[in-house]
Amino acid sequence: MGGLKGIEKESLRICKEGCVSQTAHPKALGAALTHPHITTDYSEALLEFITPPFSDITQALDFMHIIHQYVYSHIDEEEMLLSASMPCGVDGDKSVPIANYGSSNIGKMKHVYRHGLWHRYGRTMQAIAGVHFNYSVPIDLWPVLHQQSQSNLELKDFISESYFGLIRNFQRQGWIILYLFGASPAICKSFFKSRPHLIAEFDEFDQYTLYHPYATSLRMSDIGYKSKNQANLTIDYNSLTGYVDSLGKAIETPYPDYKKIGVKVDGQYKQLNANILQIENEFYSTMRPKQIAKSGEKPTLALKNRGVEYIEMRSLDLDLFNPIGIGEDSARFIEAFLLNCLLQDSPLHKGNEDYINNINQLDVAHRGRKPGLKLNRNGQQVMLKDWATEIIKSIEPLCEILDAGKPDKPYSKVVKQQLAVVQDPELTPSAKILKGMRENQQPFGDFGLNTSKCYKQYFAQHKLDESVVQKFDEMTVNSYKKQQEIEANDSISFDQFLSNYFFQH
Repeated sequence: MGGLKGIEKESLRICKEGCVSQTAHPKALGAALTHPHITTDYSEALLEFITPPFSDITQALDFMHIIHQYVYSHIDEEEMLLSASMPCGVDGDKSVPIANYGSSNIGKMKHVYRHGLWHRYGRTMQAIAGVHFNYSVPIDLWPVLHQQSQSNLELKDFISESYFGLIRNFQRQGWIILYLFGASPAICKSFFKSRPHLIAEFDEFDQYTLYHPYATSLRMSDIGYKSKNQANLTIDYNSLTGYVDSLGKAIETPYPDYKKIGVKVDGQYKQLNANILQIENEFYSTMRPKQIAKSGEKPTLALKNRGVEYIEMRSLDLDLFNPIGIGEDSARFIEAFLLNCLLQDSPLHKGNEDYINNINQLDVAHRGRKPGLKLNRNGQQVMLKDWATEIIKSIEPLCEILDAGKPDKPYSKVVKQQLAVVQDPELTPSAKILKGMRENQQPFGDFGLNTSKCYKQYFAQHKLDESVVQKFDEMTVNSYKKQQEIEANDSISFDQFLSNYFFQH
């Protein structure tokens, strides 16, 4: 018990008609570069909320609720947060404004990186929102596991190795997250305005909406984000060294199509470099090993120097049926599932296992609720229903431990709920969304917009305590001071800054 949980949640700021907001990041929310809890992701309109890590998940969710309350009382009255992962009201690529972070070198780097993503993948793809679940194993558990495993490794190295075991198991079984919590079975046609050729890949729900009848999470499918160069990347998850080396190699290997874009053209940067990946974050994966990086430190270097501190699970859609995009039941299930991935044996990846894991994920994303759907498990075709039941049942003993001292047994309760969802696909969020659209005869955009309006009203009725408002107001002021300090302390050119950044070893 007592592992740390933190949540990061993206939300698109939209106008009341549903279009992407064209206004700058609201001044009242502080400096996006330096605010500890409220920032922007790809776009000025794509807010990102970050909770501190808590040992009790309800505290993390309460904190996320507070951020929403504060934000809603400080954004334009005509605006709201989109409750769905898939953006609606996108009017071509240019309607998604790229985020700005001020004039400092680190701020410029973040902006240029986003320019690079635009030239490589288009801006529309970057407006998709999700929830990231950060988890670190209880510190007291490590020495016990270390002793029990009779490992010859030092504790720090054992911890990193164990986290990679967790990640490999998550890659094998993580498709279950899409089945149980996927909430993006449909997409607005407007999403494909910049890439109309992709429309043919979908069924038509109505004149405004595309979908797959049995889809769970089109956000996690291959609707164009995974470019060919990323599909061919082999990142090594068998060890920390292998991971750092293979990711580092991708950041240093030139890619012909990106060379054509150019790096610095007529004095303006179009991307950070012309390599397969500009930086580590460009590698799109369902889970990342993380170490808290020092200012300006490369993430891979932080991992190499100090090992894995926690993992970031990235495959969760926004829960359309929850005002903050994630509910307590989901969070408790995820915690138990991640612990289970840690404690199970985790053989090293070999052969084409990466490919198989990826195909399983895509199958569940596109048609996870299809009756009789089979997945590939160790080369054998197995029913999704049977495998999912087995995974969930294997979590039950852990939930009994996590429930110690809790009379309402919240973890065990969640396991029972999810077993029911496996038996009846109509209980999944994706099925409920399509059902709601049918019953209300609404396109996906209207369904998402109406839900967003309800949550806007909900937060209007839940005002924050004045003392909490004061704390957040102070954070806003401090974030601007901090940004000014960073800008004032820059002593080298941006070219030199980039060169120094990429030559860190």
